[in-house]
Amino acid sequence: MENKIHDQNSARVQLELNLGEQLNVLISASHALNVRTAALFDPALQPAAFLIVRCLLSYGPASATFLAESTAMDRSSVTRLVTQLKRMNYVKSETHPEDRRGVLISLTASGREKALDALKEKENEFYKRISTWEDCKLEAFIGMLKCFNGQDCQD
Repeated sequence: MENKIHDQNSARVQLELNLGEQLNVLISASHALNVRTAALFDPALQPAAFLIVRCLLSYGPASATFLAESTAMDRSSVTRLVTQLKRMNYVKSETHPEDRRGVLISLTASGREKALDALKEKENEFYKRISTWEDCKLEAFIGMLKCFNGQDCQD
């Protein structure tokens, strides 16, 4: 009986190791794709600047504090990157309409257009990977990812 439990635990441990390996592959590939996408946006910028652009594209105008929290960067890094993005006319800052002491950072039309163009390349890369999957396989993958991400997990 004890050997059976040990074998089951060994099998589970190996499954968990295999999962960890695949997650590492996914994270590494995702990071590399993010860096390539950032270079498509503007090769003169650090990839971290594109994190700010993506955040603004997703959430709209935001404070530097929100950008720092959302990108896991310190406020001084965000300020430095926003200054570069402003200089290149990708973002602009305006007085916060509800708090005149605050500043909201937003994408310019040029910044939005370049970001969308760069992200199309990223979308194409993901599409290539799933384009031959049957719908049921894609639905199962989406369901498992939702569950893994702590969202709406249904068995």
